[in-house]
Amino acid sequence: MSYQAVIGLEVHLQLKTRSKIFSACPQDYHGAEPNTLTDPFTLGLPGTLPTLNREAVELAMMFGLGLNCDVSGPTQFHRKNYFYPDAPKNFQLSQYDRPVARDGHLDVTLEGGEVSRIRIKRAHLEDDAGKLTHPTYAPYSLLDLNRAGSSLLEMVTEADITGAEQARAFLEAVQAIAQALGVSDAAPEEGKMRCDVNLSLHRPGEPWGTKVEVKNLNSFRSVARAIEYETARQTRVLSAGGRITQDTLGWDEGGQKTFVMRTKEGEADYRYFPEPDLPPLDITPEWRARVQARMPELPAQKQARYLAAGVRPGDAHTLSHSVDLSRFYDAALPLGADPQKLANWLLGDVSGLLATQGQRLEASALRPAHLAALVRLIDEGAISGRVAKDLLPEVLAGHDPAELVQARGLAVVTDTAAIDAAIDAAMQADPATVDKVRAGNAKAMNALFGPVMKATGGQARPEVVRERLQAKLGL
Repeated sequence: MSYQAVIGLEVHLQLKTRSKIFSACPQDYHGAEPNTLTDPFTLGLPGTLPTLNREAVELAMMFGLGLNCDVSGPTQFHRKNYFYPDAPKNFQLSQYDRPVARDGHLDVTLEGGEVSRIRIKRAHLEDDAGKLTHPTYAPYSLLDLNRAGSSLLEMVTEADITGAEQARAFLEAVQAIAQALGVSDAAPEEGKMRCDVNLSLHRPGEPWGTKVEVKNLNSFRSVARAIEYETARQTRVLSAGGRITQDTLGWDEGGQKTFVMRTKEGEADYRYFPEPDLPPLDITPEWRARVQARMPELPAQKQARYLAAGVRPGDAHTLSHSVDLSRFYDAALPLGADPQKLANWLLGDVSGLLATQGQRLEASALRPAHLAALVRLIDEGAISGRVAKDLLPEVLAGHDPAELVQARGLAVVTDTAAIDAAIDAAMQADPATVDKVRAGNAKAMNALFGPVMKATGGQARPEVVRERLQAKLGL
């Protein structure tokens, strides 16, 4: 029998607070000179005391509610003791048996349409560590404590994941929720969303095997590759009669393989004890209700709304899981354009043109009203799709499509006399094709269609051209 994987994820999100979680030191360290965003508490100097950041707690509560967690009652911080060069205090302030959120779940849809429920064990607050840089071939490491003390939220799943595709779909859903709620930028490339993978193998019906942990994966692709590699590696070891040891592994992006970092610590090694300088915090129903009232629409709610409007499932998923796309789409949707056609243009031509220009939607000059107007002009028969595509770069630059059409005389040609004149000219220029059509080759008419559209500047209504062509040719 083949082996089955049992996978749990630990996801770390850097929260969008202005200051660090236990001090007033600014948190946004991106672009800052090393070790310029520190303070006495961050540096672990004697006599310093933590002060809890209220916004960090409320963002964690909001995220927990977004994951259908129980967010209520007492929550408490503990000291998690371990020595590491980028942790000046020699302990981490984290939450042990009283996390801010617990017992939740998230439903994710896989590519084939299958819905999978992943249970959330807990989500808890803690402070982040600093960053070590190891210069190539240098006999030293560089320490930057700008990140130390940043507000961090760790979310832990139950071992409900069985493969790489499921893990990736789950992480994409978590990222979309965090971004929609404004809890975190959740940008893996900036280190604002990191993931650890806990994985073990077993045969169906047998107890779970020994798990390993793959640490600090900073892209969804790396998570998927690490799961695939570890599943294959452990299968080889077990099939050969070997034994899996409980290790903490790293991921070698260049070699696309895991490597042993250290033997896995047990819970007792951290010597948890309650933080004496931070009293327990009670999340009351009133506080929970105030936080819940601040929550914007979640991606799943947006997706349901788009589906109800007639948008195809794949497009509804793409729109709802992007803050920028959904914000733009929601601004354009009430302006009268067909919902699916509006989605087609936004996800197709607009996104493609922005990509070639190296622009982001929110940084472009495109206005929702202008894209809605462009789609309406096509639907109303005022312009052809070809004219709309030609106008798109200027619409993307902030111009009103209706004004462009009027100023340049680009409206669709509906004058049958003008269309008939273009057809007559095309037939006179290509008598051989005319003979083919009249001899019974109806498809040959397409050779006349192009010249007629060209003669009318692409502005003739295609169905009118075909109708007049058929009449002229006696079809």
